[in-house]
This record gives sequence, C-alpha cells and structure tokens, in this order.
Amino acid sequence: MTEQKSKPALWFQAIRPFSFTASAVPVLVGSFLAWREMETGFNWGIFIIVLLAGVIYHAATNLISDYFDFIKGVDTKDTYGSSKILPFGLMTPKQILTGSIVLWLIGIALGLWLVYLAGTPILILGILGLIGGVFYTADPIGIKYKALGDPWVFIMMGPLMVLGGYLAQGLTFSWHVIWVSLPIGFLVAAILHANDFRDIEDDSKAGIKTASILGGRVFAALVYYFLLIGSYLSVAAMVIAGIVSPWALIVFLTLPAAMKLMKMITPKTMKTDRSLALVDVQTAQFHFLFGLLLTVSFVLSKFIV
Repeated sequence: MTEQKSKPALWFQAIRPFSFTASAVPVLVGSFLAWREMETGFNWGIFIIVLLAGVIYHAATNLISDYFDFIKGVDTKDTYGSSKILPFGLMTPKQILTGSIVLWLIGIALGLWLVYLAGTPILILGILGLIGGVFYTADPIGIKYKALGDPWVFIMMGPLMVLGGYLAQGLTFSWHVIWVSLPIGFLVAAILHANDFRDIEDDSKAGIKTASILGGRVFAALVYYFLLIGSYLSVAAMVIAGIVSPWALIVFLTLPAAMKLMKMITPKTMKTDRSLALVDVQTAQFHFLFGLLLTVSFVLSKFIV
C-alpha cells in the first residue's frame, strides 16, 4: 500500500473492476433471454450501451460506498473489503466523492440515450437504479447500515437489471423475466452476504447493523446456504414449469464450487480464518460462472431443441 501509484492506477483500484461481473451478469442474462425470444431485430448496439451503463452505475456505487464507509468509520486499514484507497490516504474523500458524481453523470447520460432508443420503461429502471446505488450508503437513508443490504442488492442487481437488459430490446414486461432473474438475485445477494459474514466483528465495532450482526453467525451461515441453494432450486423449478429449457440445468455444473463456498462459511468460521479474506470475491466468481452458464443455456435452447 505504500508504493507510489499513478493516478490512473489509483482510480482503477478505487472503482474495483474485479466486482463488475456482478453488474454484467444480470445484463447478459436479461439481454440473451430477449435474444432467445426474438426472431429478428436484436440490437447489439443497445446491448453494449446497457452493459456499459450498468457497469458505470456499479463503479459509481463502489466509489460512493467507499466514501461513506470511510467517513462512518466502517473501513479502516485493518478491515477487509473496499478499495483501501481512503484508509491508506492514497486519495482524499473529496476526490472519491467527485469521481462518483462524474460517473453518475456519465451513467445518466447513457441512460437518457437508452430512453431515447428504447422508451420510458428504461427511464423508470434507470431512476430506480440511481436511487438504489446512491442511497445504498448515502445519507439520510444508508440502506447498507440498516440490515437491509441483502434484499436491496437482490432487487437492484437481480430483477431490475435483468429486466433492464430485456426491456431495452423493445420487448414488453413479462413475469417470466422476473422468475429468470431470481437465481441471479440470490447470488448477487450472496456476494454481499459473504462480505457481511466476514466483517461481523469490524461492522459491529463501527456501530452499523447488518443481517449477519443481528442474526448471529448461525443465522448468517444459514442465509448464505439458502441463497446458494435457492439459486439451483429456482432454476430447477423453472425447468419443471417450462419457463426455461432443460438446458438451464447446466448451471448444476457449478455445484462443486458451491459446496466449496459453503464449507468456507460455517457458524464456527471467524474473521481470523484466512479463507474468509476473499470469500466475497470467490462468491462473485461463482455468481459469474453460474450466470454465464445460464446465458449459454439460452443460446443452446435457441439452436438445439
């Protein structure tokens, strides 16, 4: 942390690009679900804009989260998570907040372009995404600090983003899109929950509330299991109901990775266990693989009955 880095390198560290799979996957799933259902007319340009807007919103959220986590004393030199830019004094809080605002403005500009291309449903989703990203940590709401982070992230980066990728292609709202978004929402929430489980002690010292703190380690571990297992059960249920094709069952190829993660988070696992250091990153990698396979299943189902 003491080595000198260039400004671009510091900003790269600050926005945490390794986390962008969490916003890219729901856009992929929603967009390719639309592609599977469309005979013609899929707009690849719109797909790229939606993907870019989602990632920029995510980057802006990362920056504003770092800002509020730092000024509230949640992030320190000794805690895991965050970019560590502010605790180590590599940039100032004002710089991080300004960077977040700039990214929000870019994301809003892309969103308005999408509204022009795809219509008002995208405007509604964009406004909800903006509110969700900003007030995840920003005052006076600070959803993250009130034990509502899991359901908030589930909605914002599950149904909302999947629906955004789908509706941007000119299709109309359908409940089957919400069903398809459920496993993605479960696993996005699992990323945050893994982070909160690991940080129970540190978050408690900072005086914030998370579901893991309020429920305790046994409850927190069970919730993590529920989120991972729920992703598989929702896919199986959709196959049985005919919402998705049997090709969607290829997501079960990720079961060994899920089992490995569930062995890492147990009621007895403490912060001192070094395996927890990157459990949120590993959960994000699992979410990416699961979502990618679900997307591949849409491609296979279009060409192979």
